[in-house]
Amino acid sequence: MDHQEDLQEKEEEEGLILNLGDDEQVEALLGRVPRGSYEVVVRAGDGTPRVLRNAPVLDDGTPMPTRYWLVGPDDVLRVSQLESAGGVRRAEAAVDPDELADAHRRYAAERDAAIPDNYDGHRPSAGVGGTRQGVKCLHAHYAWFLAGGDDPVGSWVAEHLEAEDPK
Repeated sequence: MDHQEDLQEKEEEEGLILNLGDDEQVEALLGRVPRGSYEVVVRAGDGTPRVLRNAPVLDDGTPMPTRYWLVGPDDVLRVSQLESAGGVRRAEAAVDPDELADAHRRYAAERDAAIPDNYDGHRPSAGVGGTRQGVKCLHAHYAWFLAGGDDPVGSWVAEHLEAEDPK
């Protein structure tokens, strides 16, 4: 069996998308065609996308407040489980509110800096996950953290996922 056949067999057995290009992989991970430009900024060990960096405005002109989008299936599942176990409330209680507010400002500043100077349409607002304060979505915080963002909530998520990792 050659390498391509090995990949195909693994894909069929495990539902993986190893030999697709980035666009096809992202579409499969999202379950739809992306509505704007993006870049894969974090990959899993097998090369599949884990985190996307989205353009601040979608192709139709709609503002996109979520700059970093978690798409890795294992990441999404584990963060969803953490959220369903009260993770949003726990993270918000554990993180210093001033550090969180600073993170929201840095996130918004980075996203807004990617908007062309001559753009005159609607702009995204707020910080991580489109919120101005507090914690709304652990997925967005963790995605930014994985992409190198200084996010205290993303750090909190990483610590909790490591602690719960059965490996």
